[in-house]
Amino acid sequence: MANAELRNAFDVAIKATTKCRASGMKCLDDSSAAEKLQKLEEDLIKERERAMSRGSVDKEWFQKTVRWLVEWVPETELTLIAALGRIARVKPSTTA
Repeated sequence: MANAELRNAFDVAIKATTKCRASGMKCLDDSSAAEKLQKLEEDLIKERERAMSRGSVDKEWFQKTVRWLVEWVPETELTLIAALGRIARVKPSTTA
């Protein structure tokens, strides 16, 4: 069950990055967020596979990613931060 929840949480975050990129989201400094969103999506896809193997999210990866995200994501765009929070709230799998 936890692995399904974990995969779903990552899928929601990946979908959020896709939507933000499609909407032409800007960074805090008003530059295009497209490249950062592409990197975030790629990182989420890679970490999803690693997390599925482990049964949990790498805490260091998560913290680093959130710190990086809040450096550039506008305060009005909480969807991405909320999506990452959902990943963090998934309980680790006991059958990794």
